[in-house]
Amino acid sequence: MSKLFDPISLRSITVPNRIWMSPMCTYSAAAEGPLTGLPTDWHLTHLASRAAGGAGLIMVEATAVRADGRISPWDLGLWNTEQQNAFMRITQAISALGAVPAIQLAHAGRKASTDRPWLTGRHLSSQQGGWQTVGPSALPYDDAPAPHELTTAEIKGLVDDFARAAERALAAGFKAVEIHGAHGYLINSFLSHHTNLRIDEYGGSFENRIRFALEITKAVREVWSADLPLLFRVSATDWLTENAEDPREGWTSEDTVRLASILADHGVDLIDTSTGGNVPDADIPTGLGYQVEFADAVKNKAKVPAAAVGLIVHPEQADEVLAQGRADVIFMGRQLLRDPYWPRRAATLLGLEARWPVQYGYAVAHHHSGKPVASDVTAAEPALIGS
Repeated sequence: MSKLFDPISLRSITVPNRIWMSPMCTYSAAAEGPLTGLPTDWHLTHLASRAAGGAGLIMVEATAVRADGRISPWDLGLWNTEQQNAFMRITQAISALGAVPAIQLAHAGRKASTDRPWLTGRHLSSQQGGWQTVGPSALPYDDAPAPHELTTAEIKGLVDDFARAAERALAAGFKAVEIHGAHGYLINSFLSHHTNLRIDEYGGSFENRIRFALEITKAVREVWSADLPLLFRVSATDWLTENAEDPREGWTSEDTVRLASILADHGVDLIDTSTGGNVPDADIPTGLGYQVEFADAVKNKAKVPAAAVGLIVHPEQADEVLAQGRADVIFMGRQLLRDPYWPRRAATLLGLEARWPVQYGYAVAHHHSGKPVASDVTAAEPALIGS
């Protein structure tokens, strides 16, 4: 029996299956003017199509809690009411299509102010529409300029920015929120002593380096509904310490297990377990399911619900991860870009009944009896989706 299509409940929310859409930046919002950071028709179509395709939870891409926290000028944002209101049609569409709307809140830190990846992907100067980046220490990422080292007062302000963004996410109709603590962005750069060179209460010891992440988690949990789940995405390793040929030390899987337990005590319901992104020249041994072991460690050592992500592309592969008890859900990224209807096809390949939106199901396939295939949702009227 496939576990991939078993529902899963987190607090009051029940997600209809274990195939969840990863947050993936599309760099398609307005970069300036009154529409800065607002989701567009592109975002609506992109996200709603994966909900129609059968993913159980749709995670909106990294959404900046303040303007200088964007990875690029074309990122989404949630630092004002206009952005909040624009997200409402996104949450309505995802919900109407039977999926759970979720959003990832982020600050890019020293990796902010970059060009679109399909252009140069490089740091943008102020003359090119970029800005001064910030970080725990004045340590540049790759060949970008050094970031401004945050003061204690500025750190406190950023904690508040995350909380205010979470309030707006709730008002916009999201049913789950994820704190982005991975991939070398601001929170991740505080966690790792490879990038955190501070000597105050936010640097040095493990307890000090996780302080910023915990303060954000506490602040978000306080304003986020107690009935709704809070997720935390972590880079489980910098891929330094685990590499015997690399003398540098960084954040490790053991650190992640330790952090996961503490985050759970502070109201986090699931750890979204990725890796890397903090050290540009780290040697990352990629391959099918190469990050599953880290989700496994969180789930079975920290005893915290965990999501696996990263080159999980085959239905049998995804189902096996769950059947072996190595993760609770599967976050899928690029595979859903290639095939928005992967979940529907996966059900058929695993010998289950593919459940389509009623508007598609009657035309896509029929039972041998000639009756339409089962449907799990009636898609919303266009007026609702576009309202």
